[in-house]
Amino acid sequence: MLGALLKGTFRLLLSIYAGWSAYTIRLHAVNEYGRVIHEFDPWFNYRAAEYLAANGATKFFQWFDHTVWYPLGRPVGTTIYPGMQFASVWIWQGLQHFGVDMSLNDVCVFTPAWFGVVATFFLGMLTYETTRSVNAGVASALIMAIIPAHIMRSVAGGYDNECVAVSCLCVTFYFWCRSLRGPWSWPWGIVTGLSYFCMCASWGGYIYVVNMIGLHAIFLVVIGKYSACLHHAYSLFFVIGTSLAVQIPVVGWTPLKSLEQIGPMGVFLGLQLLEFCRLARAHYDLEEAKFAAFRRKVFLAVGAVGAVFAAILFQMGYFGPISARVRGLFVQHTRTGNPLVDSVAEHQATSPRAYWQYLHQMCYLAPLGFIMCLIDPTEAKWFLILYAAVTYYFSAKMNRLILLMGPVCSALGGIAASVILEWALGETSTMLEMLEDPLEDSTTSKSKGGAAAKKGVSGSQAQPSKSKAKKRPPKGGMMRVFSEIFEPFIAVYEESTGLRKGCAISALMALFYIVSDFYGYSHRIAPPLSQPSIMFKGRQGDREVIIDDYREAYWWLRDNTPEDSRVMAWWDYGYQINGVAQRTTIADGNTWNHEHIATLGRCLTNPEKKAHNIIRHLADYVLLWSGGGGDDIAKSPHMARIANSVYSDVCLGDPTCSGFGVDQSGAPTKMMAESLLWILHGHNQKAGVQANPRLFKEAYTSKNNLVRIFKVVNISQESKDWAQNPENFKCDAPGSWYCEGQYPPALQKLTEKRKAFRQLEDFNAARGDQESEEYQKSYLERMSGKRVL
Repeated sequence: MLGALLKGTFRLLLSIYAGWSAYTIRLHAVNEYGRVIHEFDPWFNYRAAEYLAANGATKFFQWFDHTVWYPLGRPVGTTIYPGMQFASVWIWQGLQHFGVDMSLNDVCVFTPAWFGVVATFFLGMLTYETTRSVNAGVASALIMAIIPAHIMRSVAGGYDNECVAVSCLCVTFYFWCRSLRGPWSWPWGIVTGLSYFCMCASWGGYIYVVNMIGLHAIFLVVIGKYSACLHHAYSLFFVIGTSLAVQIPVVGWTPLKSLEQIGPMGVFLGLQLLEFCRLARAHYDLEEAKFAAFRRKVFLAVGAVGAVFAAILFQMGYFGPISARVRGLFVQHTRTGNPLVDSVAEHQATSPRAYWQYLHQMCYLAPLGFIMCLIDPTEAKWFLILYAAVTYYFSAKMNRLILLMGPVCSALGGIAASVILEWALGETSTMLEMLEDPLEDSTTSKSKGGAAAKKGVSGSQAQPSKSKAKKRPPKGGMMRVFSEIFEPFIAVYEESTGLRKGCAISALMALFYIVSDFYGYSHRIAPPLSQPSIMFKGRQGDREVIIDDYREAYWWLRDNTPEDSRVMAWWDYGYQINGVAQRTTIADGNTWNHEHIATLGRCLTNPEKKAHNIIRHLADYVLLWSGGGGDDIAKSPHMARIANSVYSDVCLGDPTCSGFGVDQSGAPTKMMAESLLWILHGHNQKAGVQANPRLFKEAYTSKNNLVRIFKVVNISQESKDWAQNPENFKCDAPGSWYCEGQYPPALQKLTEKRKAFRQLEDFNAARGDQESEEYQKSYLERMSGKRVL
């Protein structure tokens, strides 16, 4: 009794430590730089949280922001996953209610760390549910708390959707497995549906979650594990989750219309047919042969009707297309054919080095845990097996998705660690008992003789256990396969006590090394992963200083320009300009309008005069990132390619714009040297490079030369007034809040020249546009290096 109490207390302390570690390891940036919002997207998310707190939910969902994507604007309320903002505002309001004085900014800064703890807890619960091992659950939580793949998207200040979404993912997966525990567990499907709704509200990755659960359900059917519990649990999850998900504006009816989500809906319909057949068999007491024939007829009849109905819907255009990002996960090359998508580094294929960087020792432990799950699979373990296989495939295709490997590798690593530890401690404890026997006091030797004799029989305890093992039939499946393959080795192992003890000690030493190395590595890499891009540390002489050029440039804009100023910059910086400088931007990280970004790219890559002819109708200032590294010159090839995908005259006959760039010595090509980007970037800093003062005037250069801002000379006030006049907005209905802006008439000739970019995806784009097909084919060939210029 006391031993069980001590063991339970120790597990509880380890669980508390896992939560504490998950929280503290994510606070490096706060401790170093203060309570600052990081990166780019987090600034938009914070601004949205501010708007929600100030205006309420109704106005939030009817928020059309004309200070972004100028002059078009963006319907923010219907194009945002609002779950994180609602969670943050509710936490902030709750703290205010209880008298805790904490600003909304601070709540948003700490939200990722708080939800990191939630994800850690539910990942441990998921592992416990799949293995029914408390030790495995605790070990998995300890790993999840500090695994870099999770830290990278959940550091304090990194107020991004994934920090909440990973928690929702772990919660949804836990309750799904919980709903399958036994015949009467299916009501947990209700909670699964509610958790899935939270996932839908938080991140576009909800598509992955619903497909993962659908895959698990259909897999259980295929391997003969169908049950009324599976039907009830999945039906509750799908109906409740989908009914709530469609209430989220950005999701809408896509769960019932998108090709990316049609699979889970098909699983739902299939389970209804299976349940109907099961009930019919019970009602009519059908024999196996008659039941099989009946079921076949039902599926053939319904399948035929469904196929005709689906074909009609396809012809009507009911089903939405597969996105370029998702398509990129299923093609052999690492390019999607869309230069805008390809310009984002996290959309590229994952390298082996990245796996080691973000998973470290779990690269060894997780595969071992995967094999352990295969040896004796249960319905819940099959979920982990499928989760690991599917996630590894997709993470290899897209760097960003290595985030999803964090939870499953933590679960599998925890399973492996706990099994190894339990076995090794069991073997070494037996060895210690054997070593203690000769030291027993002679006065108690008689009383312990029976025990010693038993241990003598049990001192050869391997023999009875071996005989028992022989009598115990294998459970079938993978267990039977492994038993037959390794039976000779197992026999030798069980008969050799010394070998067992030696293996146990070696396993403990190896596990200790892996755990200590992983723990140290995770704490070493946490500070770099927590580094905010908006500010960083550098050295000036022998002093360490904080380089804060970006915020200082944005503050300069906020304090020294009119409130209605429009700032043109590459889309990466739009969120920060809008959030920190509080000025109107041309584009941002939402990247919803390919043609508009192409227009922005054309402005920056065109010769100075031609660029000015466009910019004077769109912007008052042009902002560039300079100073080397990942500045705008480094990004400029992407700008040209995106521009050329819409304006074919930017790089004539060259989809990859190989003639726009710099060589290894830093010398520009002719096209680059003539571009506005090169001129503003090197103005008065590179020999012979100077902006035309009648077109652009230098307004601000940061002290470390990381940001440069130029005032646009001779802007068109007429175009500015026209674009900002509500009478020129295009509303979807009289009196509606949904009112798009338009390009000023002076840019009509430009807009007529552009050709809307068409993603030629193999299974959702109509053929017939020969020019677009040739462009895509040439682009993919050149980007993959197959065609040499």
